[in-house]
Amino acid sequence: MRKTERYPVKGANSLWHIYKTVPFFKVVKNFVIIQLARYTPFLGMKNWLYRTFLHMKVGDQTAFALMVMVDIMFPEKIKVGRNTVIGYNTTILAHEYLIEEYRLGDVHIGDEVLVGANTTILPGVTVGNRAVISAGTLVHKNVPEGSFVGGNPMQLIYTKEQMEERKRNEGEG
Repeated sequence: MRKTERYPVKGANSLWHIYKTVPFFKVVKNFVIIQLARYTPFLGMKNWLYRTFLHMKVGDQTAFALMVMVDIMFPEKIKVGRNTVIGYNTTILAHEYLIEEYRLGDVHIGDEVLVGANTTILPGVTVGNRAVISAGTLVHKNVPEGSFVGGNPMQLIYTKEQMEERKRNEGEG
């Protein structure tokens, strides 16, 4: 289950209240930094940009592929562990603006996680250590440690124990 905080709004939909929830110049600064990071091929520079200017927590040896889009309004709510791969064109959101409310939620991605290309991770999700998320997945709930998930909607494909068994069998063949 996702863990988000809800903030009701009155009148126009919640996106019309955007600059009451986040300062305009923060959004502009974040936009510029995120666009630089999306196009740079230098992994160390991306991590430095994310840590320094967006206040994200990013572990050592974590790799963000080209075109990754992190949350433009609340990137500081994103934490990615060490030695993790975030695949091409993945989107990581820490907010969602709805008609009558907006929601914010921390995103925690563990150590040694593989996130396939074109994946979307919604706010309030925790991805356990050593999990694998297949390409094109909509991550709408927590991902157990060591598991393999995929699809839209996301489904459990292999548990941690099944993944370990598969690795043992591959080593014997």
